[in-house]
Amino acid sequence: MRRFLVVSAAAVGLTVALLGHLQAQGGVGQIQVGGSPVVPDSEVSSRPIPRLPDGTIDITGPWVGGGSNGNIERDGGLKPGELPLLPWAKELMSKRLEKDEPYTACLPMSVPRVNPYPWKFALAYTSRGLSHIYVLHETGDAGAHRVVYMDGRPHPQDPIPTWWGHSIGKFEKDTLVIDTVGYNDKFWFDSRGTPHTEQLHTVERWTRINYGRITNDFLLDDPGAFSKPVNLKFTGRLLRPDLKTGGGDLMEFICLEGNEYGAAAGFTPGQGTTIK
Repeated sequence: MRRFLVVSAAAVGLTVALLGHLQAQGGVGQIQVGGSPVVPDSEVSSRPIPRLPDGTIDITGPWVGGGSNGNIERDGGLKPGELPLLPWAKELMSKRLEKDEPYTACLPMSVPRVNPYPWKFALAYTSRGLSHIYVLHETGDAGAHRVVYMDGRPHPQDPIPTWWGHSIGKFEKDTLVIDTVGYNDKFWFDSRGTPHTEQLHTVERWTRINYGRITNDFLLDDPGAFSKPVNLKFTGRLLRPDLKTGGGDLMEFICLEGNEYGAAAGFTPGQGTTIK
């Protein structure tokens, strides 16, 4: 059986005894030591919202949160029982076990899932302007990155189902709107096992409401698994730009057998960082 251990990139320590215990159990474990340092609520408006040289609002981040994780219904602002799953989807979710979650097997989280670790929008330009936005997760697993096409192309008529789907985007004033179709049905919306089908269509509206926060107004439309479209709302928090703590940018993460953070790079987490 595979054994997986995920450790926060902002970790400040890791006990050998606890690590050994998790390995002995042969199960899924997650240790967070310190967490990802974010701009506190008291400072979210301490600076103006930054803009890029061309005047576009800077949504780069890195951000922490802004999507579902443990429970998409709760995380998205709904009350228990409000998520309109069809009967077959409810039954499937009730039978899913945490140990079978694809995300813990080094597979992509997909949309709208996030985890307690940072992610960012990386904007790519050509001579014609903004052409692509890449969504990069520090621990997105499988090393996968999401591509949002910003060059005006439409969705393909018959997209091949993929983990991240086919995303096209545009700015409506200061809001980034991302429309996605072509998902496969393999990922879970959350650790509860909330399912979906290949009919899934999502629309994200990302708005940086102040210096330290970004909102994601999320439309979930999947007639195969839900009785009606669902509107959810998530909030992302800006990673604190403090190099002394290792914050402010994404760190390297390689998902591999055993999944011990730092194993692929040959270092032990929690030993601090050296700024040269």
